[in-house]
Amino acid sequence: MTAHPRTYSRPTREALVLMGGKIRLARKQRKMSEADLAARIGIARSTLQLIEKGSPKAEIGLVFEAAHLVGIPLFVAEPSTLASQIARIEDQLALLPHSIRRPRTEVKDDF
Repeated sequence: MTAHPRTYSRPTREALVLMGGKIRLARKQRKMSEADLAARIGIARSTLQLIEKGSPKAEIGLVFEAAHLVGIPLFVAEPSTLASQIARIEDQLALLPHSIRRPRTEVKDDF
C-alpha cells in the first residue's frame, strides 16, 4: 500500500509554523533545553524538533502539551474557562443531528 502525499492549505502550514515557533521561543525564554522539554512531555528530542519546525506529522496532543508546558495559552488566557466553553459547545452540539447524511435523491423544488 503506497502512501499518498497529503497536501495542506497555506493557512494550515503557516499556523503550524507559527505554533512551533511560539513553542521554541517560549522554551528558550524559560532557558529549557530541547532534551528537558522532550523529557517532560515524554517524547524523543527529534519529535520535539518536528513540533518546533511546524511539521504536520506531529500529533496535536503533543503540540498542545508542549505549548502548555512552556506557558502558551491554548484558546483562552485563563485555562479555568475552558470547561465552561466545552460545556457550551456540547450544549450546541446536542441541538444538532448526531449524523449528517447526503440526500439520496435531489430535491425538486421547481414548482
